[in-house]
Order: sequence, then structure tokens, then C-alpha cells
Amino acid sequence: MRMRRLRRSESLRALVRETSVEPGDLIYPLFICPGEGIRKEISSMPGVFNLSVDEAVREAEEAARLGIGGLLLFGLPETKDEQGTGAWEDEGIVQQGLRALKQSAAAKKLVLIADVCLCEYTSHGHCGIVVETRDGFDVENDSTLDLLARAAASLARAGADIVAPSDMMDGRVGAIRRALDDENCAHTPILSYASKFASAFYGPFREAADSAPQFGDRKTYQMDGANIREAMREIDLDLLEGADMILMKPAMPYLDVIRAARERVDVPIGAYQVSGEYSMLQAAFAKGWLDRDRAILESLLGIRRAGADFIVTYFAKDAAKLLA
Repeated sequence: MRMRRLRRSESLRALVRETSVEPGDLIYPLFICPGEGIRKEISSMPGVFNLSVDEAVREAEEAARLGIGGLLLFGLPETKDEQGTGAWEDEGIVQQGLRALKQSAAAKKLVLIADVCLCEYTSHGHCGIVVETRDGFDVENDSTLDLLARAAASLARAGADIVAPSDMMDGRVGAIRRALDDENCAHTPILSYASKFASAFYGPFREAADSAPQFGDRKTYQMDGANIREAMREIDLDLLEGADMILMKPAMPYLDVIRAARERVDVPIGAYQVSGEYSMLQAAFAKGWLDRDRAILESLLGIRRAGADFIVTYFAKDAAKLLA
């Protein structure tokens, strides 16, 4: 037996290839900010920008032309408060962006996914209501659920095709499902960040979304990176509460979690190639240490091979161009 027989040409390799990545498998994150004509590059994420609504529409139209599957929308509000009001008010920045994107014929081809969390909108940078305790502070779970549910309903009314809670509060999927159903948005799917780990790889995102905690950390509500069995319990609970799809985050350091989830459940699974993964590769490209085009596609192929049906990635446009 000679295994090399089927590797002798590109056409042979393509014929027997087991896993593929297509532009439609990719979701492109966008950071929407107030103003007009704004396109501000994020210093730690070369090629990624804070975009005003008009610029976000232009970016979305390019993504649609490239055949990308959808967008994941984050917001940078004009003001912040302890309740994260900008997340759920009907004139919030992402709500404005959704309505504008729905007016664009080109952008209508994209699936619009709205992130549901409070961290970008709270003055303290945490994902829920903060209360003082004898030990310092705590992010209060149950009082946060109502605000997350209000945010999800507001985003659905504004035009989100999918809402994606990323906060990691216990019970938030059930609260959001009830709120959507009460608002006549029973058709809106929930993409739950079912196993979101407390990771060092989120650093650049916190610059992009201006969402770094002003004190403490998020380890009491995001998952411990050591625990794969706990991740499976989180997934089971979110599906029981009404999640339609699940999202794994980060991707590359947790490929084993993606694989375990794929073997456990039969719902669609996405994986988020997070900001730190993107910036790490960009730094290597800038140094000439890695072949840019090959490394981009290989990193995405590995995530797909682990079991992800779709990938949220800042490389979406670059990868789509390479795949074309």
C-alpha cells in the first residue's frame, strides 16, 4: 500500500479531500460605532475597524459580494451606564445598524447575527449587574437575565435574523426564548455561546469593543479552560432551554471541545476564531514567520475538521478572496 498515490496532483488531492471551507461557512464580525464616515483601525487587530453605520453597510455589501455567510454585530454605544442601557434601547447602535443593513439590497443576502451581552454597554465592563459583597463584588445572575432578554427582543425587532447571547449567565437562554416568544419573535433562532471560556485570547477584542472590565475579571461566570465535561453540561442545559445552535469560543485552543460537542449533539455548531487568534497570526505574518495565505486557510480548515459547521472569523473577507 502506498498512501502517496492519491497525493500526486492537486486534482487528485481535491478529489479525495475530506474537509472543505467555503465562503458561505464564514461569519464576519463588525464593530459598529456612532457617527458618520468613521473607519477607525483597531491597533491590536490590523485590518479590523470600528465602523459607523454607513461604513458598516459598505463593509457588509462587500462581504455579500464575496459570498460570506453572515455578520456578527457588536456595538460601541455613545454613553455607558451601570445597567447597560444601550444594549436594549430601541435606538441602540446595533439596532440602528440592523435597520440600515436591512435597507441594503446587497446586505440582505447575509444572515445578521446580533451579539447579546452587556459588557460593551456597562460602565464597569462586566456582562451583568454588579453588586457589592463582603468579598468585593459579584455579577448578579438573575437580575441580569431580564436585561439580556430585553436586549434580545429589541435586537430581534430591529431585524436580527439570529440573536447570540455571549454573557454566560445561568438561565439566559430560557429567559431570552420566553422574551422572544412574548414579542411575536418566535421565529428568531438563538445561537448560544454555550461554552465560552475565560481566555487570555480575548484581549484585542476588548480594545475593539471597549469592553475590558474596570475591576476584577470574568472567571466567576466564564468557564475554566480546564473543564471539558462542564462544557458538555453547559451545552446540554442551553439546548434544553431552547437554544437552536451553539457557538464554541475560543476555537484553536479548544478544538477538542468542538470535537466533543460535535460527537454529543446534532444541532448546528459554530466556532469563534477570536481576536487573540487573529492578532497572533497577524503578528507572525508581519514578521514573515508564516505564509499568510496558507496559514489563514489552514487555521480555518482545522476548525472545520474539528466539527464546526461555520466559523466566526476576522479573516472572513481574506479567506473568501483566497477561496475564490
